[in-house]
Amino acid sequence: MAKAKTSTTQKASKKETSNKREFSKETYLFWFEKMLLIRRFEEKAGQLYGRQKIKGFCHLYIGQEACAVGAASALTKDDKWITAYRDHGHPLALGTTSRAVMAELFAKATGCSKGKGGSMHIFDKSVNFVGGHGIVGGQIPLGAGLAFAEKYNKTKNLCICYMGDGATRQGALHEAFNMAMLWQLPVIFVIENNGYAMGTSVGRTSNVTELYQLGESYDMPSEPVDAMNVEEVHLAVERAAERARSGNGPTLLEFRTYRYRGHSMSDPAKYRTKEELEAYKSLDPIEQVRDTILKKKYATEADLEAIEARIMAEVEDSVEFAENSPYPDPKEAFTDIYVEQNYPFLMD
Repeated sequence: MAKAKTSTTQKASKKETSNKREFSKETYLFWFEKMLLIRRFEEKAGQLYGRQKIKGFCHLYIGQEACAVGAASALTKDDKWITAYRDHGHPLALGTTSRAVMAELFAKATGCSKGKGGSMHIFDKSVNFVGGHGIVGGQIPLGAGLAFAEKYNKTKNLCICYMGDGATRQGALHEAFNMAMLWQLPVIFVIENNGYAMGTSVGRTSNVTELYQLGESYDMPSEPVDAMNVEEVHLAVERAAERARSGNGPTLLEFRTYRYRGHSMSDPAKYRTKEELEAYKSLDPIEQVRDTILKKKYATEADLEAIEARIMAEVEDSVEFAENSPYPDPKEAFTDIYVEQNYPFLMD
């Protein structure tokens, strides 16, 4: 495959190593199905946004699918997940139904956040997905807190905490990193470095462009990962998870990825060249897995076409479900609100 043209944020690093390992047919088919589901779901979400079926902000995950799916295959169902507002792909990778996510995008009562969260605030407790957070960097200390709870309760679970490259300029990151290392919390911090914070490249906003190095200032084990390759994502997360479960604290992974669409639906992405976009499309993580499946004879072209047809039917079903679902009752505005019943001002 052609090598993508690298920007300042995506330079090759001596620390970025390739780890070859054989994976099973079942794993490759899991990766293919989940990544393809996210891709087709997001493409449909983009179409529906243009038709004003989805309102507000909408940040698509197209191109970054391996970041979520490779981690999903490396972790357990009891681990906690938290991310920022580019958050449709993670719950889909974990098993949240397409219906529940699409209905949430439509702000319907059947959505996984009861229609109250929308695109930027997807939650699903049943798969331990703790959001979807709209404040840039706000999820980073929350991720450390989730990990603290796992350590306090003496589980062997961890929290994987995703952030965009732009969030690394937030002060909360440094406070969370310091506490996580001080208390040796079982957390995997992941920077999904897609090259641009909204429309601004990392090199224009940060003196440190090798973003994994931010962890090294806290003596946190840190490494860059080729996140256009789902195998590399799985292996890096697996190593970090073993460290966390062994009581050896956090890891920072810089997932070097790429988004094929703009920052949000309102972003035409004119700040990058067509040549750069096409170069990264040649590294499409789904096509890499498809090629491997065919090469290893884990499935035929007809088998993969059947999988794609089934996924497209699932996505179309999710749209019909969302269209036919009711909006929340206005009274729902007063439910699911945190209240301390014995707080002084509430007492007679």
